[in-house]
Amino acid sequence: MKKILLINGPNLNRLGIREPGVYGQTTLQQLEKQIVEFAAQHDFTVTCFQSNHEGSIIDTIHDAQNEFAGIIMNPGAFTHYSYAIRDAIASGNVPVIEVHISNVHKREEFRHTSVIAPVCEGQIVGLGVTGYKLAVIAFKERFQS
Repeated sequence: MKKILLINGPNLNRLGIREPGVYGQTTLQQLEKQIVEFAAQHDFTVTCFQSNHEGSIIDTIHDAQNEFAGIIMNPGAFTHYSYAIRDAIASGNVPVIEVHISNVHKREEFRHTSVIAPVCEGQIVGLGVTGYKLAVIAFKERFQS
């Protein structure tokens, strides 16, 4: 089985509590369980990681090299300004799919730009927690080719 790393960034530990009208009722623990189970149905194992700290996310991306086939990442607010996370992704050989629960393009203007997207395989926004499942499917199709 191929391995996928699921990285959730700042404030995603507050899912289910923080702005449920924007992010829904699903908690981070529920989301992780759903993705682990869904990925297993598609012959992937998933390791989950969440941090509110940029350096921890960077270290985790670095450590993923040669261990994971892909990374699904919701970088949270780091999306819009973390050139350090962007550089960590660009310096590695593990493909990354960026996921956002809310449609960032329908929100505040500062959320419209991702400095991370140009070094990712793709970006999924606005489809709630289903976006994470779509990322699993995208990796499945990518690795079947």
